[in-house]
Amino acid sequence: MNIHKILTINPGSTSTKIAVFENAKNVFLKNIKHTTEDLAPFASITEQYQFRKDTILKNLEEDGQEISTISCVVGRGGLVHPIPSGVYEVNEDMIKDLRNSPIGEHASNLGGLIAHDIAQSIPGVKAYIADPVVVDEMEDIARITGHPKFERLSILHALNQKAIARKFASESNIKYEDLNLIIAHLGGGISVGAHRKGRVIDVNNALDGEGPFSPERTGSLPCGQVAKLCFSGEYTHKDVKLMIKGKGGLAAYLDTNDAYEVEMRAKAGDEYAQFISDAMAYQVAKEIGALAAVLKGKVDAIILTGGIAYNKQFCSFIEEMTSFIAPTKVYPGEDEMSALAMNGLMVLQGEIEPKIYKTK
Repeated sequence: MNIHKILTINPGSTSTKIAVFENAKNVFLKNIKHTTEDLAPFASITEQYQFRKDTILKNLEEDGQEISTISCVVGRGGLVHPIPSGVYEVNEDMIKDLRNSPIGEHASNLGGLIAHDIAQSIPGVKAYIADPVVVDEMEDIARITGHPKFERLSILHALNQKAIARKFASESNIKYEDLNLIIAHLGGGISVGAHRKGRVIDVNNALDGEGPFSPERTGSLPCGQVAKLCFSGEYTHKDVKLMIKGKGGLAAYLDTNDAYEVEMRAKAGDEYAQFISDAMAYQVAKEIGALAAVLKGKVDAIILTGGIAYNKQFCSFIEEMTSFIAPTKVYPGEDEMSALAMNGLMVLQGEIEPKIYKTK
């Protein structure tokens, strides 16, 4: 069997995860933390590009990882134009949209850019992204909001949701394409998706203002109250955007975006922390109930994943509210690095053909 070395890159808001795989085996993993001081000199996420790339190369060199031996580089996909699920080769159209995103800034935009630059330095090596956050398989009826000036968008933790769905399917000896699942990714953002026969036909916009609130995002808000606040003269556009994404959710109620800290505060007797945590679980459960209707009650399983899924009480709260719909399966944490590597490996082994990205 040929040994393929795959470099995976997953930039987050305050960290950059990198890993090297030899086929399916993880031989190097590093979560590089970026302090506020590290990122302070950069006015935008795009400006962090060279800093993050240099940091990645330095950490690989320090561990003795030879760049020249890499077979392909897979970066986390960013906010490009909405695209179907799959693996995409990083091309000029994608680079253009990652640099000037049609949807907005996100650290994941750097994944494809850095992957491409590193791959360019290795003869014959290509860069890819896989299942970016803008994977769009929504049905048209799900896009309608209530006013033609607004449209619901598919922005979710597609990489982890798809990987966990396939893991559950494998464990159940059923094809992912034969299952109906509701999957809730519980992290800094929360996305809850209805997976029908291998497609995410409805999901909340987990980035900036829809669905359950999360550690740093408000989720859905009362429109009338938001409109009144926006024209109160007390807040700028930037203030309101930060209120919705960055300083909403747990950060607004409890002055921290660390869900584990909230869990510990609740266990130590902080009743308000417990109440807000329960409210977040309540909203997740309510979203699951709504998607059960989307799937017409035909749900094979409810899956909880992401970092907050380590909180057993949080998951139990959700399960108690939703057990009448379907059994619940919990996969705590996320293994996005492995998911990126597996997608790259499938391309290298000829199991799938990478898709071509075209800008609009």
